[in-house]
Amino acid sequence: MSDAVKVYVVRVGDRPNFFLEWKDPITQRSRRKVTDVKASGLAKEKKAAERLAAELELQLNSGVAALPSKYQWAEFRQRYEWEVMPGLAKQTTVKVQVVLDRVEGILNPKRLLDMTEARLSHFVAELRRSGVAETTIKGYLAHLKAALNWAVRQKLLVIMPSFPRIQRAKRGGGTPMKGRPITQEEFERMLNAVPTAVSRLKVAEWRHYLVGLWWSGLRLEESLDLWWDRPEKIQPMFPKDGQPLFQIPGELEKGHTDRLLPMAPEFALLLEPTPEADRTGPVFKLNGRQGRLGSNQVSKIMSKIGKAAGVKVYTNPKDSAKVKFASAHDLRRAFGARWAARVMPAQLMELMRHESIETTLRFYVGTNAQRTNDVIWDAYRRDRNRLSGQSSDFSSDLATSGGVDATPSEKPSALGNTDHKRSRPGVIRTHDQGIMSPLL
Repeated sequence: MSDAVKVYVVRVGDRPNFFLEWKDPITQRSRRKVTDVKASGLAKEKKAAERLAAELELQLNSGVAALPSKYQWAEFRQRYEWEVMPGLAKQTTVKVQVVLDRVEGILNPKRLLDMTEARLSHFVAELRRSGVAETTIKGYLAHLKAALNWAVRQKLLVIMPSFPRIQRAKRGGGTPMKGRPITQEEFERMLNAVPTAVSRLKVAEWRHYLVGLWWSGLRLEESLDLWWDRPEKIQPMFPKDGQPLFQIPGELEKGHTDRLLPMAPEFALLLEPTPEADRTGPVFKLNGRQGRLGSNQVSKIMSKIGKAAGVKVYTNPKDSAKVKFASAHDLRRAFGARWAARVMPAQLMELMRHESIETTLRFYVGTNAQRTNDVIWDAYRRDRNRLSGQSSDFSSDLATSGGVDATPSEKPSALGNTDHKRSRPGVIRTHDQGIMSPLL
């Protein structure tokens, strides 16, 4: 048959033995295997080598000799990057490359078979020793396990090695992340700190970017993929018969499906004044000397702004000198915290563009008891006011029933109170939105 493997007997330089050479049907690369037959020039040695070639040829063509024990790590990685990774989301592809780089840096595997239980355990130990968080290690192992499972299915690896169990990785409840939602006051400090991190000519550009992140809840990579006029990128849509939306192509989504997702009203009103003639190119034009800044450069500048503003979002409990300052993702967390008090989890999931409701529930719903309490009491006051026509002040309700003698002061909630107070003509300060809003 035309695609059958053909094995040849060859001599390699001045090596004393014959070699068998063939083209790998999978990688299309030449492969060689040394024999124990001396290349002395005698006819019987040549015939002995040819018999070995025929045997190997039969095994290769019958699928018996896939030779997984000899399969090189470099070949495995090349195939995985060519055949599997193009089908992954862009950010997932970056994460997988980071994982494979860490594996090579720590374990330096030559063959795929080198990925043993003992080596994987050593890999985890080295990651811990270098200060990598347990949740990050767990993510690394998940990506590596997916890659090795693919190798098993492709018969490049005979058996899947057992992976170490990560017992200390946080799972539910609380906020299992090195960050937190920042407050309005902290955000305003970051806006004021922009001139310390970027040149004077770029201050307005970067403040506009920070406000965009605050109102949109976009991830950093999503914000850089937001373009006015490129359908293969994330686009803001302003339909005539509906509310503004994000149009997200499948190539940029984990689910690989084109989607229309809701846009927060504040962000829509931030973009809406842009004239039609200016709606070209990226929405956030963050340029440097070499052209448009990449995600790593933008991330570093955001962290620099957070540090200049003194906004600490995480302090290592074992070493107080290790501090994490506010980054782009902490603005997204603040967005999620604000909207968690205003919409149901299913709507919050779409607004945050989470892949599953479990992510929404884990990080944003039921994690702040005081915020939930504020929402409950505000709902109580509104209902009392609507049904009885009486004051919605809690102290008045209790005083009427003889529950209290004094009237405690009302404290507007930072997230739950929806009463509006006008601060200047045309602008309304809302307690649940946190900063001056262009909304109403």
